[in-house]
Amino acid sequence: MSQTTPSLLVISAHAGDFVWRAGGAIAAAALKGERATVVCLSYGERGESASQWLQGKSLAEIKALRRAEAEAAAAELGADIEFLDLGDYPLVESQEAISRLVDVFRRTQPTVVLTHPLADPYNEDHPTAARMALQARVLAQAIGVQNSDGSFPSEEEIIGAPPVFFFEPHQSEQCDFKPNLLLDITESFDRKRRAMECMPAQKHMWSYYTDLAVRRGVQVKRNAGPNLGLPHETKGEAYVRFFPQVTGELS
Repeated sequence: MSQTTPSLLVISAHAGDFVWRAGGAIAAAALKGERATVVCLSYGERGESASQWLQGKSLAEIKALRRAEAEAAAAELGADIEFLDLGDYPLVESQEAISRLVDVFRRTQPTVVLTHPLADPYNEDHPTAARMALQARVLAQAIGVQNSDGSFPSEEEIIGAPPVFFFEPHQSEQCDFKPNLLLDITESFDRKRRAMECMPAQKHMWSYYTDLAVRRGVQVKRNAGPNLGLPHETKGEAYVRFFPQVTGELS
């Protein structure tokens, strides 16, 4: 059980979610030389690829396209990426999927976990992904819980208790999303923008999440205090921390 090396794990319901919601955090980690791993539970092939269905593409073609887009986006951000291909609309919660996620937790040894919030009335796939991520995190800590191949984990495979942050949903107010952490992504935003542009199947999202980064950047400056000299073009991402922070001092 070792958590000395920073390792970011991002669990994304669909192939595009990690880019829009957490691309700045992923790129920021990579810029610091930290390991970042993205797990896409599905390709978003049924519910988040309308433009491709309208062009008459087949299911297999759409899955291949979304995979290629996500791989290109992850490369721009500096992250490793893998796909569980669990299907979407609906993404179905299952013990087999959770067991595969346990393997991911033990292999990547995350020091930080990012995933969806537990409420989203517009897309049940998102809270489903969050529930599976949270359950896998707990199970990955237990030495008596087997890996997906039936083997018992070694002491080195057991994870600690990485903090979990929920990234911002598409319609925050309707999801009761109240951020308690604002991340300054000014230096990593160019990478995020390039990653977004790797996803033409959802081109309508580019301006939305650029504008959101600007609005959250205003809030970063407002909450950082007036004398830190943050630049006018500050960009931000918003998160909710799920578990309590452990600290020896208040700050």
